[in-house]
Amino acid sequence: MLALFDSLRHWLDGIPHLGTTLAVAYLLYLLYLSGWIMLQKREPVATLSWILSLAALPYLGLFIYYLLGPQKVKRQRLRRGRARSGMEHYSSVCPPDADCTELAKIAQATTGLAPSSATEVTWLVDGGATYSALLDAIAQARHHVHLQYYIFNPDHAGTAVRDALVERARAGVQVRLLLDAVGSSAVSQRFLQPLRDAGGEAVWFHPRQLLKPFKRPWLNLRTHRKIVVIDGTLAFTGGINITDEEDERRNPDAYRDLHMRLRGHVVRSLQLVFVEDWLYASGQGAADLEMATLWPNDMPHRRDGTIDAQVLVSGPDSSWETIHRLHVAAIQEARERVWLVTPYFVPGEAARMALTSAALGGLDVRLLVPKMSDSWFVTQAARSYFDELLQAGVKIFEYGPRMLHTKAFIADDEVCIVGSANFDHRSFRLNFELSMMLRDAGRVGALAQLLEAEFAAATQVHNERQRSLWLHRLPEAFARLASPLL
Repeated sequence: MLALFDSLRHWLDGIPHLGTTLAVAYLLYLLYLSGWIMLQKREPVATLSWILSLAALPYLGLFIYYLLGPQKVKRQRLRRGRARSGMEHYSSVCPPDADCTELAKIAQATTGLAPSSATEVTWLVDGGATYSALLDAIAQARHHVHLQYYIFNPDHAGTAVRDALVERARAGVQVRLLLDAVGSSAVSQRFLQPLRDAGGEAVWFHPRQLLKPFKRPWLNLRTHRKIVVIDGTLAFTGGINITDEEDERRNPDAYRDLHMRLRGHVVRSLQLVFVEDWLYASGQGAADLEMATLWPNDMPHRRDGTIDAQVLVSGPDSSWETIHRLHVAAIQEARERVWLVTPYFVPGEAARMALTSAALGGLDVRLLVPKMSDSWFVTQAARSYFDELLQAGVKIFEYGPRMLHTKAFIADDEVCIVGSANFDHRSFRLNFELSMMLRDAGRVGALAQLLEAEFAAATQVHNERQRSLWLHRLPEAFARLASPLL
């Protein structure tokens, strides 16, 4: 071994101007990498963090950034697909028959999805209630069942849903299942084969392509959306995936989570989001889906529902960060209270400023996070913001021992946002996310009662808590420093 190293050293010594060549190559590497990162136009702190971090990893850093760095997705073909899907009435201006607040106008301007309404919104707490309602709804499907999930595991919960889909497919119902290739990596082709044999379809979102070196693998851009649309009239969305880890009936340590069942005109918007994602992932054309059959003729009019509802979508194919923007705008509009529940809390400067300003202004500002999330790094990053928030008057609660997975937000008594998006950089910028914004005192009141119970079951964090340098303060500071890279 020593002889091999000696031979290698002598060979390197024989290369003329090796040091100069390596220095010039490293300089070119830094210039190329810096230019590439700067063209992404992220926040300056995130840009500098990437440049400094990858500068310490010559050449390997380029590969890391290629795999995990910020990427954009061009989906102009799908934007044009909205007209083909019979959704021409989603215009760039607020429709005259809608009650458009500033929040609704911001949402439509950044997503193209107009304000709508729901005739029913039912809160579903935890996996047990959600899976029971979902299986019952699938069993009653007569025309189609569309499902999109980040995590779909081939365990008891996943098998139950698959078997329900197989039964409907055999009965002639069109079944389409869209799964994220990373989040649902435990699902095998063998597991999906019964569904395909029954006539159903299953497609992967951004499949891993590490063996295709000239095609970007999109490892860092995932669909985190949870969407189910049945016959175009009934829908489910929220934060719950299909996995035994979220079924408290089978696992006492299952995640604490929240989902919703909806009926009404707003289901049309959820259908549109699914169709766009399906066309994008499958490569099919609009004609392959028989678009006209996906929008029932008896769909309620936008104003028929008593609950104002609007779908919020965000992802790397848009620079508006819609869900992030709507949270900040709603905090700034609030006059009495702001309640935020999230498993991952890594706020940007705008959100942090809005939260602290609301608390300093005397509003009832509460934050509920897990005592320990499934990511040690994110837990430490979240705690690094506690001191500033506590000093401003924000009441912080840590939920445990179960992992809190709920993503919910309440502003005053009339506005709430619930969905798949965490309160962090990844959800706001990298993942394809979907949340539902509701303006209805009854639904917000019911959600507030649920969250009151969660706050009561959690431990409040106080300023005078004991925090050692090595176990708490330094890890938190390090996690916060690296948080822009998330």
